[in-house]
Amino acid sequence: MLNFVAAVVLFCAPWAFGFAGHPSASWNAWLTASVVGVIAAAAVFSYAEWEEWVNAVLGVWAIVSPWVLGFADVPAATWSHALVGLVVAALAACELWMTRQPPHVAA
Repeated sequence: MLNFVAAVVLFCAPWAFGFAGHPSASWNAWLTASVVGVIAAAAVFSYAEWEEWVNAVLGVWAIVSPWVLGFADVPAATWSHALVGLVVAALAACELWMTRQPPHVAA
């Protein structure tokens, strides 16, 4: 559910933070957010580990994309991508870590 919220924030970021006029930044936000949102919606119906791996990759992509795509000089775009990417990657890492932990038995 939090990934879906993060996706909505990133999708709305170009308008909310004023970088809709920067095509690479805005299109990256919209496409990345759309994929994260679709995966978050799919995870509501059926959990699969691959969804978390994809979200981890998308989170890292969102973090590095300002430099890869050349819009690191747009602070609002850089910060929104980096923060949302950090949230998505951290949530995916936590979920993967929790699913790999052995069950705890109370004594």
